[in-house]
Amino acid sequence: MTIVITAFERSPDGGKGLARDTRVRWALEEAELPYDVRLVSFQAMKEPAHLALHPFGQIPTFEDGDLALFETGAIVLHIAEHHGGLLPKDGNARARAIAWMFAAVNTIEPPILELVTAKILEADKPWTKDRLPLVMDRIRERLNQLSVRMGESAWLDGAFSAGDLMMVSVLLRLRPSGLLDEYPNLSTYVARGEARPAYKRAFAAQLAVNAPLP
Repeated sequence: MTIVITAFERSPDGGKGLARDTRVRWALEEAELPYDVRLVSFQAMKEPAHLALHPFGQIPTFEDGDLALFETGAIVLHIAEHHGGLLPKDGNARARAIAWMFAAVNTIEPPILELVTAKILEADKPWTKDRLPLVMDRIRERLNQLSVRMGESAWLDGAFSAGDLMMVSVLLRLRPSGLLDEYPNLSTYVARGEARPAYKRAFAAQLAVNAPLP
């Protein structure tokens, strides 16, 4: 059976690759796995059929035969564990790659999402002006640590892995803020991820869904 994932019918980012289905598309492209995409509206995401797949009414979801998964990290890890190219064969290197996957979503992404919330959802709140510098400082602290750890390495731990896929996907959210440009090695790292053919295919597929209506 063909893998089926869900994605926004019209993505809030307009097809810039920031919606989380892009991460799953990228993993599937790296693994060279065929897949179909079921587009869902914001209304459909709150209906019983979708909630049966994702209890929190979000995207993406992943279906493969009788297996249904939600949460991007879990989906990418499942793809990586069952198909070549996204996790090293060496056991220790494999464990480190998985650790970087968790670091991307648990350590690096939370303050970045705070910035998104402050700038978009709370832009009209009286505390936002004072809060923004604090949030940006928290992001810089994490970027400083990551930048020092990476140095001039091409990838996080040797060859490209699912850890890099998740980390690049998270860091991409910073591009509009300009914060990423403060760290040349991280900016280059993200560009390196975007240059991968599998990422380009995933991005193009997500963009095509969100092409301007005629």
